[in-house]
Amino acid sequence: MKRAGRLMPQIADMENLRLAWLKARRGKRGKCEVIDFGRNLDANLASLREDLLAGCVRVGEYHYFTIKDPKERLICAASLRERVLHHAIMNVCEPVFERALIDQTYACRNGKGRLKALEQAREYAHRYRYFLKLDIRKYFDSVDHGVLQAMLERKFKDRTLLDLFGRIIDSYQTGEDRGIPIGNLTSQHFANSYLGFVDHFVKESLRIPAYVRYMDDMALWSDEREELKAGLKKLGCFLGDVLRLQIKEHPYLNRTRHGMEFLGFRVLPDRFLVGRRAGRRFVRRVRGITRDAEAGVLPEWEAQSRLTSMTAFVAQADSLEWCRRYLDFGKYPMGLEPRQSWRQLEQ
Repeated sequence: MKRAGRLMPQIADMENLRLAWLKARRGKRGKCEVIDFGRNLDANLASLREDLLAGCVRVGEYHYFTIKDPKERLICAASLRERVLHHAIMNVCEPVFERALIDQTYACRNGKGRLKALEQAREYAHRYRYFLKLDIRKYFDSVDHGVLQAMLERKFKDRTLLDLFGRIIDSYQTGEDRGIPIGNLTSQHFANSYLGFVDHFVKESLRIPAYVRYMDDMALWSDEREELKAGLKKLGCFLGDVLRLQIKEHPYLNRTRHGMEFLGFRVLPDRFLVGRRAGRRFVRRVRGITRDAEAGVLPEWEAQSRLTSMTAFVAQADSLEWCRRYLDFGKYPMGLEPRQSWRQLEQ
């Protein structure tokens, strides 16, 4: 693939920086840092442009916090100025990352996403008898800086841009030259492209007939159990030797009719249902939000917003019977009881 060059002037273009600012402030317009940055927007963007062209833009100004969703993760929230920088970079560089990915990769791509990955997985489950589900052990914390930078040098030839990539990568470490921060826009694309080597290995060397990847969650299908077992062994060697990664313990190989836990859902040949662990988390959170709303701890509008987003996740599956089983439809908290249609018209 021909390397892309002369991208830094496009990244530092004022129109691109304005677009990056609009993306970075999305959903955060009421926050103090957004308001302060916007008061002197032209001067702040001009300063960022000068730093970009001079090759001295600041990176690594992170605010750290921990979430449990469900396992504990350290999130690195970059400053607003740096988030604008990341959006400006990806506005220009995303097509370069995109053209190296295969169709069966669904994370961080326009027109793809979780739902499309689940629909493709359901189609493969209908066509093949066996599946193999695996993911990478501590993936973001295990990405090797040297391998990642070598990968970027195969895609880009602009030295100023490569130096900027290098400083972004080196701004965070979980070990010796390892790890990229969860929460950065650039990290999402770095991580997705890093496993692009695996995509081509599975399709071109292993020749497994069906394959889907969503970030580091991978699933393979075949009519032959032994083909998947042999592929797992070769894939483990490839990940260790080339990418310096390890497959998480206990990869799952079974018949497709028994269902596969994938991206929070249970994929069957004819449908996908809410996954066991995701379902337990959902019920626990709904009950907690309802309890906090009834106690007055959580404002009604915020409770409704959270419940709406969570319900949208469950609604992607064939979930009506699951909702009847695990949620109490007899309760309508916060005064949202349904009324007869004639009463609504009268009021």
